[in-house]
Amino acid sequence: MKRTRRKFGAEFKSKVAIEALKERSTLAELAKKYELHPNQISIWKQEFIEKSAMIFETKNSPKDKSREQDPEKLYSKIGRLEMENDFLKKNLKRLGL
Repeated sequence: MKRTRRKFGAEFKSKVAIEALKERSTLAELAKKYELHPNQISIWKQEFIEKSAMIFETKNSPKDKSREQDPEKLYSKIGRLEMENDFLKKNLKRLGL
């Protein structure tokens, strides 16, 4: 019987990596608990350590900058949309709709 390859999500990987970092149990015990190979746990642990510094490096992510828009632009956009809305209402009344 052919066995399909298991796929693990980021949440599961980080959970296992954090438990490996705590060192409360050995890699063999963790491998048995999560049904993984000890080398896989070591790889996830190393990857977690390498990429954890990125969390603290970027304080202002690009997503945060997109939320901080110029209020003048927003007010002008609101005005333009209100004018378009009034124009459309006026023409719909004229057409009888």
